[in-house]
Amino acid sequence: MQKIIRIGTRDSQLAMWQAKKVQKLLEELGHQTQLIPVKATGDLVLDKPLYELGITGIFTKNLDIAMLNDDIDIAVHSMKDVPTVLPEGIIQAAVLKRANYNDILLLKDNEEFMAQPNGVIATGSLRRKAQWLNRYPTHTVEGLRGNVNTRLQKLEDNDWNGAIFAAAGLERVGLRPKGAVNLSWMIPAPAQGAIMITALEENEEIKEICAELNDKDTEICTGIEREFLNRLEGGCTAPIGALAFINEKEEEINFKGILLSRDGKKKIEVSKKVKVGKHKYVAKDCANYVIDKGGKLIMMEDEGIEKQFSIYSTKKLSEAQKKLLPTHMSVQDSDFIKIRFNRIAPKVVKEEIEHVIITSKNGVEALLNSFTSDELQFKNIYCVGRRTKKLIEQRIGKVTHSERNAKKLSEYLSKELKGQEVTYFCSNLRLETLPLILKANEIAVNEVEAYKTMYSPAKVDEKVNGVLFYSPSTVESYMEKNTADKIAFCIGDSTANEAKKHFKEVQIAKMPTVESVLELVNLHFVKE
Repeated sequence: MQKIIRIGTRDSQLAMWQAKKVQKLLEELGHQTQLIPVKATGDLVLDKPLYELGITGIFTKNLDIAMLNDDIDIAVHSMKDVPTVLPEGIIQAAVLKRANYNDILLLKDNEEFMAQPNGVIATGSLRRKAQWLNRYPTHTVEGLRGNVNTRLQKLEDNDWNGAIFAAAGLERVGLRPKGAVNLSWMIPAPAQGAIMITALEENEEIKEICAELNDKDTEICTGIEREFLNRLEGGCTAPIGALAFINEKEEEINFKGILLSRDGKKKIEVSKKVKVGKHKYVAKDCANYVIDKGGKLIMMEDEGIEKQFSIYSTKKLSEAQKKLLPTHMSVQDSDFIKIRFNRIAPKVVKEEIEHVIITSKNGVEALLNSFTSDELQFKNIYCVGRRTKKLIEQRIGKVTHSERNAKKLSEYLSKELKGQEVTYFCSNLRLETLPLILKANEIAVNEVEAYKTMYSPAKVDEKVNGVLFYSPSTVESYMEKNTADKIAFCIGDSTANEAKKHFKEVQIAKMPTVESVLELVNLHFVKE
């Protein structure tokens, strides 16, 4: 029986149009499909400009979660909304042939206001605002959020001279007015006008199908633009524009990029032409030019004006993870627990072990610290967490079954292994949940202490608004030196249950990943 391809999309009019276009192309190739609308954070919070929300991927996160949860097979995005670094396990599977990449101005009356000092236009884009103010410094720019129809209605209802839109969005849903002014001088957002399809990296069948829809020229040009954005470390919180296009007659790629201060007073532009096939370093060279001209200083000055909230992570965050947080948020971090691997006796793995339980990546690393993968003769491996599973299958062997938390795993094993024995490689500090449930269901648990978890708390400033926790141990460590007068953002139920013993307000991430905890933080402070 042919697999039905489940297409995830936002449920706005434009997003549905884009998803239906992909659906039509797939069905023309003979594939069966199903559209699955998913509500996005960017559609839910309409009272603040995108750059104030500061969430990288605000329109894509919920689709990422749906894909990782196996609710959809592919996701269809406006490519300009997609972060330049995709979540682990998700890849760009295709990009369709690009539509109109320009920005356009919809007028309330006529163009005469442009020559006047008191013009008023509306946009929710920091990039458009900065470029407009750079060209018309005495004008006023009002915020404009919502889907296409909502923004058009706001233009009608307000006393503005005009509003700026992406041409492609209005054209796709048949709403571009005849009198719209093409802003050819305004450099668009990287990948504006393009539609991206994402899929799971491990899904080879879906990747092959999507490859049939890919437009190579668009892939090259949007790839250059997005690399330029990534190298400048910008997102929806910095005014950055980029455009690459192919001059087929000359067989060359033309690129131009721009970075501005948020008020439009400072501007750095760059342009470059290279032959097709010689474009590997275009984005890097142009980004370096902008940085050398003071680009980093411009962004740092802008970031310094907004630090409304402060959070503390009880685990060190990577630079990529920190970029998922808004610029108006101060971020501090340190490791509140330290891990020390134990020396595991050789006799433990001398014979094949039929049933093995590993509940964390630390357990995997501890085993490999004592033995080579060849020495680990495990018939069935059961684990907790998608990333633990991935590490096990990369370093040790196939996972028989995994669950998102220890409770769910113990419930599964209670049904499957009643009357049998399991070997549980754990820490000196571990929850009682799993062994208690297993023993209650007549499963013998052979616990092997593979590593030690040691507390390493730091004193957290009283001005911090929220603390991020990733295990019950991080909560216990935090409480040794701090008070529970803040918001606790927790990676899962077990961590949250420990936090609830101390904190009045506890929030739980949708998925057991650091990125999901960061998304939880974003959503909370967006609502403030």
